[in-house]
Amino acid sequence: MLFAVPDGRSCKVGFVASKKIGNAVKRARAKRRLRALFVKMAPVLKKGEYILVAKPPVLDTPFNELEKSFRRAIKRLSIGYKNG
Repeated sequence: MLFAVPDGRSCKVGFVASKKIGNAVKRARAKRRLRALFVKMAPVLKKGEYILVAKPPVLDTPFNELEKSFRRAIKRLSIGYKNG
């Protein structure tokens, strides 16, 4: 899940993984995967504040599928310079 507030001034990001994801190891892995995804996609995003919330499928979904989903979200929310 992605929450975004493009403001054009600075880029801030937060990663959230609740206990519904699993134990501390699984939550940390979920946040690492989201962080890697954000770092890869950051050049395409407008400056703003972003919160990425991990959901249980993030642990088992292949990274390329996560990237496709993230690109769709960028396009749907119109928060990319090139719109995904």
